[in-house]
Amino acid sequence: MTNEPNGERIREAVREYYAAAARQVLERQPASCCPPSSCCSSTSCCSQPVEDQAWTLYEISQLEGIPEAATLASLGCGNPTLLADLQPGETVLDLGSGGGIDVLLSAKRVGPTGKAYGLDMTDEMLQLARRNAAEAGVKNVEFLKGHIESIPLPDASVDVIISNCVINLSADKDAVLREAYRVLKPGGRFAVADIVIQGAPLPAALRQMLTLWADCLAGALTESEYRQKLTAAGFSRIGLTVLQTYGLEDIPVDLRQFVPADLSLGNTKVVSAFVSARKAV
Repeated sequence: MTNEPNGERIREAVREYYAAAARQVLERQPASCCPPSSCCSSTSCCSQPVEDQAWTLYEISQLEGIPEAATLASLGCGNPTLLADLQPGETVLDLGSGGGIDVLLSAKRVGPTGKAYGLDMTDEMLQLARRNAAEAGVKNVEFLKGHIESIPLPDASVDVIISNCVINLSADKDAVLREAYRVLKPGGRFAVADIVIQGAPLPAALRQMLTLWADCLAGALTESEYRQKLTAAGFSRIGLTVLQTYGLEDIPVDLRQFVPADLSLGNTKVVSAFVSARKAV
């Protein structure tokens, strides 16, 4: 028997967490440290100003023409727009698109003959993303409201699925991966950045904490689980490349009391990774 929180409680905790992050950017209200951050961030919240966080994941040249609010709302753990090797004319879907930075960057890479969709469940993030798209003058984008476990797009309608530190937030990752496979065209690519546990699973006590679910840690799959679930969904050519290994310093200060002093305890290691796979032709 498990004491892990159920799916609806997890979803609401995640929604509230990221709604607060979006509101802070929309209202431009400075916090005592920085906006809500997470293990998804490439550095701990208070180790550097929030304005610098996006620069650790994206090249400066990439961010030209991207509204500041999009970079301020970036809470990812990688740069899927580069890792996915997007091509002109492709249709891209970003699962959990947040403030829209990866959608806007994808739209630039696929060009006017392509399209970039963003899917998010949080009204505040959708409001922010649409505002950012309008400010950037990007036309080939569309932001959809919905859940990544039930994607509101037709079968075989997308060339590439990207995501940035979001799949770990879902309580039903099997449904997410099945839906990703469904909406991809034959030969389509799955190319996401995510938090992954290498080796032994996280201690049960951590997986039970809603705060650490919203913080991208408690819901992270082990590498073997990720590969198994992708295979079960129908994917092949599965690959995983470690982008960064995390330590305690990468956890927001107010959460460190709940986390083991060394995140690399024994056979357990927390990493951000680029996870790739293909749908059969």
